Amino acid sequence: MVFFRLMLVMLSLWPLAQSADAHQLRPAIVNLEFTQNGSVKVHIQTNIESLIAGIDSSHDDTDDAPQTELYNQLRALSSKQLTREFKLLEESIISQLYLAFDGVKSDLSLVRLDIPVIGNLDKSRLSDLHLLAFIPNPSDSDKPKVTWQYPKNFGNNVAHFYYDKTPQEKTSHWLTDGVMSPPFELNASYTPKPFTQVATEYTVLGFEHIVPKGIDHILFVLGLFLLSVKLRPLLLQVTAFTLAHSITLGLTIYGVISLSPSVVEPLIALSIVAVGIENMFVQTVKIRRVVVVFLFGLLHGMGFAGVLSQLGLPESDFATALVFFNIGVEAGQLLVIAVAFLCVFWLLRKQQLYRQWVVIPVSALISLIGLYWTYERLFL
Repeated sequence: MVFFRLMLVMLSLWPLAQSADAHQLRPAIVNLEFTQNGSVKVHIQTNIESLIAGIDSSHDDTDDAPQTELYNQLRALSSKQLTREFKLLEESIISQLYLAFDGVKSDLSLVRLDIPVIGNLDKSRLSDLHLLAFIPNPSDSDKPKVTWQYPKNFGNNVAHFYYDKTPQEKTSHWLTDGVMSPPFELNASYTPKPFTQVATEYTVLGFEHIVPKGIDHILFVLGLFLLSVKLRPLLLQVTAFTLAHSITLGLTIYGVISLSPSVVEPLIALSIVAVGIENMFVQTVKIRRVVVVFLFGLLHGMGFAGVLSQLGLPESDFATALVFFNIGVEAGQLLVIAVAFLCVFWLLRKQQLYRQWVVIPVSALISLIGLYWTYERLFL
């Protein structure tokens, strides 16, 4: 009975495995660039299919939305076909974007829409909307305050405000559920966010990257937990993993090292396979295992960096945001371990049963999921 319950829980992860890279909705990345000639260039990188289908911020995955069938039909369209579909709703979509100066909504006009080729239908497609607006009376000494709102029915977004002459001085906001941005003062001296705000925002982002969005990292951490739930071996593995991914996260974000996601992501999937397979044949944590976990942690750190670089880091609070994103990641990992422990603690005194009913079957399934991801990331 215990075996079947455990297998049922793990099998429920299979749909997540299939959709981890496929149908996950990422936040839109919005860049608002204020130019010296009084124009505002608005660049939105987003999932056009989800905009047309009307999948709102209450869904993290297109498969969870009632508009799944429509989304899949749109995802199968070529760039030209999807552009035509967008044109039918262009006025409605753009009218819902809210860019205001002192509370007065500005007109946004579409300059260009870039939609990539179809590619792998099992993966979301990010398109680029280029819009233009104009600052009212840009020559006035009394400059207006700017606010931005991305509608809830379009999903979440990360908004970056900056001037064309100082693009490195970005004011960034993580905006969810249609929340309006705080006012951005034109021509005001650049003011960094309060420490507590940066710390809170990036801790939450780091945590959410593990729970619930980081199913591949969750399975890797579960693989570490399964081999030995004793404190010292578990602590050795988790410490090695944390140290390693902290190193490469920092080095990648600072531009010291760089490795293409097309290389990193399949290797992360292979690390999950390797940990799962080793769990089935090894019963104790030795130094070799800790070294291997450290090496795999270097890969996972590059994966974290890829996500964080997409969301952006505030230039003035770079180190703070990086540290607290990492703290959020650690909190997510600790939650995974805590939940796993609560699921199996009653079996831990029966080591043989624990290994037969939990370690081997669950590790086997983790490895199979990792193999599927490896194939998907290499060939699909």
